[in-house]
Amino acid sequence: MSMRLGSANAYDNSLAKLGSHQVSLSELQEKLTAGKKVLRPSDDPTGAAQAERAMTRISRIEVEQRALNVQKNSMAMAESTLGSATETLQNIRDLVVSAGNAGYTSVNRTSIAQQISALRDQLFGYANKTDSNGVPLFGGLGSASSPFTDAAAGVTFNGVAGQGASSTVAIPSAMDGQAVWMNVPSGNGVFDVSLGAANTGTAWTDAGQVVNPSAVTGDNYAVTFSVVAGVTTYNVVDTTTTATIATGQPYTSGQNIQFGGMAFRVEGVPANGDTLQVAPSTTTNVFKVIDKAIAGINNANNSNTLSQAFTKALAELDTGMNRIQSARGLAGDMLNRADSIDSNQQTKSNQLETDRSRAEDMDMIKGISDFQNQQTGYDAALKTYAQVQRLSLFNYLG
Repeated sequence: MSMRLGSANAYDNSLAKLGSHQVSLSELQEKLTAGKKVLRPSDDPTGAAQAERAMTRISRIEVEQRALNVQKNSMAMAESTLGSATETLQNIRDLVVSAGNAGYTSVNRTSIAQQISALRDQLFGYANKTDSNGVPLFGGLGSASSPFTDAAAGVTFNGVAGQGASSTVAIPSAMDGQAVWMNVPSGNGVFDVSLGAANTGTAWTDAGQVVNPSAVTGDNYAVTFSVVAGVTTYNVVDTTTTATIATGQPYTSGQNIQFGGMAFRVEGVPANGDTLQVAPSTTTNVFKVIDKAIAGINNANNSNTLSQAFTKALAELDTGMNRIQSARGLAGDMLNRADSIDSNQQTKSNQLETDRSRAEDMDMIKGISDFQNQQTGYDAALKTYAQVQRLSLFNYLG
C-alpha cells in the first residue's frame, strides 16, 4: 500500500514540475520573441512603472518636436522674406538715387516713380506673407488674417504688437510686424529737418547728425533766414520754449548750422523769410517713407524741394533697411535657438529611451541562456515524468 502511495506522490510531483517548467518556458519564449523582459506590469511592477514614465516623457518630447519643426519652418520663411525685403528696399533706394539725376526730365522721373510703386506693392506682399499653414509670418502675438491693410490713409497694422519669447522647448512662429515694418523713426532717427511750406529760395538740407547727445533737448526749433543787401544771415528760435538760441548768424552754402547738440548741412540760396523746421523724430513706417519718396519725385516743383525729398527718403530708407536687417538677425538667432533646443531634446529623448530599455527590454544573451536552462530543466522534468509514468505494481512485484 505504501509503495502504491509513494508512486502516486512521485507521479503528482513530476507532473507539477513539468507543468511549472512548461509555463516558465512558454513565458520566457514569449519574452524572447518580443525582446522584452517586462510584458505586463505583474512581470516587474517597478520596471513597468519606470518604462511607462519614460515612454510618456518621450511622447511629450515628440509632440514638442513636431511643434518646434513647424515653428522653425515659419521662422525660416520669415528670415528668407526679410532678406527679400532688404533687396527690394535696396532697389527702391537705388531708384531714388537715380531720380536725382539732373539730366532727367519729369517723364523720366514719372517712370522711376512707377517702378518704385511696383516695388512698394511687392514689399507690402512680403509684410502679409503667410507660412505653409496660412499663419501670418509678421502677425506678432496674434493675427488670424492679414496683419496689414493698405488704404488711402496709409498702411496700418492689425495684428497684436509684441515679439513672442523662446522657451526651453519652443521658439515663436511669428515676428512682430509692428516692430519690423511700422516703427521707422523719421529723419535721422533723432531729429527731422524740413523746409518751410512757403519757402521761395533754393536752400535744402541733409539729414543732419547729433554732435553732442547731452545737449539734445527734444524741443522744436525754427531757423529763419534774412537777406539784407545781399548778405544772408539766420536766427534760431526754440519754438517749444520761445527762447532765442542764435541771431544774425552768417550763412554759407554747404556749411553746417549747429545748435542744441545737432548739426545739419544747408545747401543752396535761401530767400528772405525762408525757414527750416527742426523737430524731434517721430515714428513712421517703411511704406509711408516710400509713399513720400514717390510723392517727392512726382510733385517736386524745384530742385531744392526734390533734393530735400531725396535726402529725407534716403535717410529713412536706410533706417528702415537697418530695422529689417536687425529683424532678420533676430530671426536667425531664433533659428539657432531652435537648433539648440532640437539637440537638447534629442539628447533627452535618447536618455529616456535608454531608461525605458533598461527597465523593460531583455538582455538577449542572458535571455537565451535562461531559456536554455529552462529547456534543460524541462527536459529533465519530462524524463522524470516518463520514468514515473512507467512505474506500476508489476515493476515492483517483478
